[in-house]
Amino acid sequence: MRLPVPPRPRRAARSSRVLRPAALVATLLLLLGTTSGNAAAARSVVYAQIEGTGSTWSQLIVEQWIADVEATGMRVAYTGGGSSLGRKNFAQGSTDFAISEIPYQGVDEFGNADTAGNRQFAYLPIVAGGTAFTYQLKVGNQQVRNLRLSGDTIAKIFTNQITSWDDPAIKADNNGRTFPKIPITPVVRADGSGTTAQFTAWLAARHGSTWKSLFPRGTLTSYFPREGRAIAQAGSDQVMNTVASSSGNGTIGYVEYSYPVNEDYPVVKVLNEGGYYVEPTQYNVAVALTQARIKTEDPSASDYLTQDLRGVYAATDPRAYPLSSYSYMIIPVGAQDRRMTTAKRQTLVDFMYYSLCQGQTKAGPYGYSPLPLNLVQAGFTQLARLGTADSGVELANRDVRSCNNPTFNGRNLNENRLATVAPAPAACDRQGAGPCGTDTGTGEPSTDDPAAGGSGGAAGGGGTATGPAGAGTGTAPVAADVQVDPTTGQPVAAAATGGGAVFANPLELTSDRPGDRGPFAWVVAAEVLALVFLPAMITVWLRRRQQASR
Repeated sequence: MRLPVPPRPRRAARSSRVLRPAALVATLLLLLGTTSGNAAAARSVVYAQIEGTGSTWSQLIVEQWIADVEATGMRVAYTGGGSSLGRKNFAQGSTDFAISEIPYQGVDEFGNADTAGNRQFAYLPIVAGGTAFTYQLKVGNQQVRNLRLSGDTIAKIFTNQITSWDDPAIKADNNGRTFPKIPITPVVRADGSGTTAQFTAWLAARHGSTWKSLFPRGTLTSYFPREGRAIAQAGSDQVMNTVASSSGNGTIGYVEYSYPVNEDYPVVKVLNEGGYYVEPTQYNVAVALTQARIKTEDPSASDYLTQDLRGVYAATDPRAYPLSSYSYMIIPVGAQDRRMTTAKRQTLVDFMYYSLCQGQTKAGPYGYSPLPLNLVQAGFTQLARLGTADSGVELANRDVRSCNNPTFNGRNLNENRLATVAPAPAACDRQGAGPCGTDTGTGEPSTDDPAAGGSGGAAGGGGTATGPAGAGTGTAPVAADVQVDPTTGQPVAAAATGGGAVFANPLELTSDRPGDRGPFAWVVAAEVLALVFLPAMITVWLRRRQQASR
């Protein structure tokens, strides 16, 4: 039934019992508060703005989380600038938190102290992801979107030992495909960067002699040594912009995968120890990080929850992306911390509670990979230290089992469901086969489907083509409806449903689970109730308003 159009209101007094739309919404929220203890608690807490600096590697997802919680009254200000700057600002007491891909190193590359000084702190893992190599390379006037490189080739490119795109090593990585004689221009970070530290840690561990030719110390560094044709830019966004610019043909840079995904720009498929070229989708990162060693022995240790990635670099699962890692928030846990108040601590707790739970469902679409639930649980333990420092901080209902997290299998907090359902690589991604014709930088797996470009398809692959079932050179991929062991990469059990690519949809993980029971649950409840009841309440209001104006 169509609502009657109310006549123009007269200036007569209205009944005090007629609620205006704003009052209706307020009443609805008040009703929610009387029926939900969590909602009442959420509205009773006092927030104060918190400020942080640091990583640009994780900045895109952090900014999304900040926008998500703004409606709850939380105000979080975050500026990039690089992990080194973030750690330094935190140590100087000029910020409330920092974000970094590496912990404090004790002494930096220049002999200066890289510690938190006298400020008590804890590391809090916030998101996983892959350090990707985005590039611009054109054949004629067409962008190459399916480039493949081995780790050895990448190491030699960034140490100026391979300087042209027609180099035989690049041709070999791409199964005989040739590229134009164009100079290679590496784009590196000019600032102290966690992305650089992660990249150079991998170089040091897997390609030590090559790395020492440019950096004799042979260790990780946050400041990439720029030589030759290399261009240095501050921040991941500027590296991405330089590569994607109109003058960027021939460039290659390293950034977190989210930047090319959001720019719709290609990335290199990196050869892993399983013999396949892969890109850092959320699935391949999740698989690789099952081999990470996280220091969890002593929760009171200063390096609690920090990562040892040597097993990740050497992972033999054909789905694993070698340069996978975590990003960390550095939080203040001292009771006498001069910057912190109860309101600030509460803001930090509730912001990170959202980020570690509901916020993780957005990691995949943004080019990151969600944390496994054991790290989320450990993150809750770190947040609880803010309550220990200040008894006024509300920590109720922080239960990891209520997290809507794509990695959670509902039974084992130490198992990563995302890694279990990760699709096997296409046969055309195997070393010596392909390359696949499908685009990179999309966040989705490659395919052998000729309709999607196939191996040697629209993007101009070379070598022996493989068919839909993996015929020809290479081996047939594991069917997409078969679950795969995250350690061996071998099929372990058939899924209950039929074929088609398997994707870990967060919705299917929450269909039989309770919603978040924290202070954000009332927002969802308000939306649902508003959709159900608000239209009817507005109809009643319009009718009463019409009657009152007659």
